[in-house]
Amino acid sequence: MRIAFTKMNGAGNDFVLIDNRRLEWKLSPQQVARLCDRHAGIGADGLMLLEPATQPGADWSWKFYNSDGSDAEMCGNGARCFAAYTRKLAGATDGLRFETVAGIITASFDGEIVTVTLTPPGIMDLNQSVQVEGGAQEVHSLNTGVPHAIVFVEDADQAMVRERGAQLRFHDHFAPKGTNVNFVQILKPGRIRVRTYERGVEGETLACGTGVSASALVAAQLHGFQSPVEVQVQSGAELQVSFMESEGAYSDVRLTGPADFVFTGEIELD
Repeated sequence: MRIAFTKMNGAGNDFVLIDNRRLEWKLSPQQVARLCDRHAGIGADGLMLLEPATQPGADWSWKFYNSDGSDAEMCGNGARCFAAYTRKLAGATDGLRFETVAGIITASFDGEIVTVTLTPPGIMDLNQSVQVEGGAQEVHSLNTGVPHAIVFVEDADQAMVRERGAQLRFHDHFAPKGTNVNFVQILKPGRIRVRTYERGVEGETLACGTGVSASALVAAQLHGFQSPVEVQVQSGAELQVSFMESEGAYSDVRLTGPADFVFTGEIELD
């Protein structure tokens, strides 16, 4: 069978998007992995299906998959791309709301820039000591739709993202589901740089929206940053995380950045 798709890019995080408003596609994990494969398929960090809403208050729904075909709860950069894709297909002008496993996400638009309001973050777990190869590692944790570990580093260029990221991603401390791992450098007050090891991709991606958001909130808590926090990701793109804070509790977390259309096409899928 042939399936039509759109390839999109959100700050270096790339995705395959498929129109499934008629519910005609039901993809297996193997098919998703094939589509996301950078040699045998289209190539992407994840795949999204646009589907009708099933909950009151939502305009649409998504099915989101990691590049290995596993289900994913949430993706901030993916959410911005999904919103722009849905606006193009469905004609939304004033914003839209769509269902994810993590909850209903609200999106708004300023030209080609998209802002998504994330679901409320979980409780921060700060200053954990996790034993890894070479000794104890100080780690901070926060769930921003998916679980994230945050490690502060002096120089992001020197961070052992693949090696240390894999150790923490599969560490017993974060069992059974594991965690994404973010390496965060403070550039100046209110500005950070983030590199992310993503579970489901099992390697570094050029950007991670929920990781950027978790990193910004933890940096705000530990370093007293005010909203918004500017974030530079590995692709070189700039994202912005805004939020409300009250006595260490964070709400109304918003992620702002680009969502670019790359190309469209059709692919043969067994």
